[in-house]
Amino acid sequence: MKRLTPLFLIFLTVFIDLLGFGILIPILPTFALNELHVDETAIGIAISIYSLTQFLFNPIFGELSDKYGRRPIIILSLFLNAIGYLIFSFTSSYLLLLISRIIAGIGGSSIGVAQAYIADVTTKEERSKGMGLIGAAFGLGFVFGPLIGGLLSKAGYMVTGFVAAGFSLLAFILTLILLPESNLNRSSKTGKRKLFDIEGAKKVFVKPDLSIIIFLFFVLTFSVANIYGTFALLGLKIYQFTDLQNGYMFGIVGITSAIVQGALLNYVVKFLKKKKTIIYGSLFMMVGLGMIPYGGNFLGLAVVSVILSVGTGMLQPTLLSLISEVSSESEQGITLGLNQSLSAFARVLGPLWGGFAFEFIGYQFPFLTGAAFTLIILLISITYLPRKLKIQ
Repeated sequence: MKRLTPLFLIFLTVFIDLLGFGILIPILPTFALNELHVDETAIGIAISIYSLTQFLFNPIFGELSDKYGRRPIIILSLFLNAIGYLIFSFTSSYLLLLISRIIAGIGGSSIGVAQAYIADVTTKEERSKGMGLIGAAFGLGFVFGPLIGGLLSKAGYMVTGFVAAGFSLLAFILTLILLPESNLNRSSKTGKRKLFDIEGAKKVFVKPDLSIIIFLFFVLTFSVANIYGTFALLGLKIYQFTDLQNGYMFGIVGITSAIVQGALLNYVVKFLKKKKTIIYGSLFMMVGLGMIPYGGNFLGLAVVSVILSVGTGMLQPTLLSLISEVSSESEQGITLGLNQSLSAFARVLGPLWGGFAFEFIGYQFPFLTGAAFTLIILLISITYLPRKLKIQ
């Protein structure tokens, strides 16, 4: 029980904090469009800057947590998140929106610290299950956050920002009072961390099989990131959805993905094997992305979104598992860390291209771009992976 209590607390604080993040997902693009009167490219920048900030601060917070402990960094992060959401509540200019996203991005850079906390308080046998709690917290936050955000939008954007800040403050208080320190053997001498481990990348990229799977995961992340801001904009401008309807749509996506990854994936992989799981997952994802602009109405888009979520739910964890399996035991950390860095960079590029394409090329193109890139995954999974990696 002593081990379970810190795990439950870290799950609870991450979940509550991510509720605040999820609340803003369906309303941030429409807020920027309707209240600040900025264009789609600017919205893409506002979304990308959050991921860019996390890309920059993740290694910094990791190093600080090694030196000063996990608990103070998590507490600081939750407080910064609350400040970012409060600034959003009073945002009246695009500059303030960017500042709020940067501060929230810094606050959101503690997921790696939360993972390190779990590693501190679990044995090797328990660790996989413990790390799964972070994924569960993400999934639940992305399911309930957008639904709450959509409901709160009727009360106004300021109220929505206050509630998001309130969730982070609640997590802050719980952590401050209840969460014990896990890193009890802190050292003032920490290894020098880098934004991008070039030496580690060289070790990984000399292996063609591993390189191609990491490339596929990068393509997957970029394809999905194309729609981070444009999905809500499409609902507003093309389908004439309200913020509440956008919240429902994000909720449908989150629930479907959670069901696939949490309840069905193991059975799917056992039945189809990994090769066919990757093939069918990329096929569903490609069809879902490509059909989003042509859903026609709420019901049609909901069906298309379910298809997309089934695809990403099958594809993402299977590719992650394959990356771990193909890399050697001695290079797991280097490989997974490199994959995480590249994925963060894809989450920066995706919204930038998505916003630009939506504004200057056509509202269909962020989604068609994602579908076209997913076709690359499908073709490689059919022609390369089974032959070279001998996966079933």
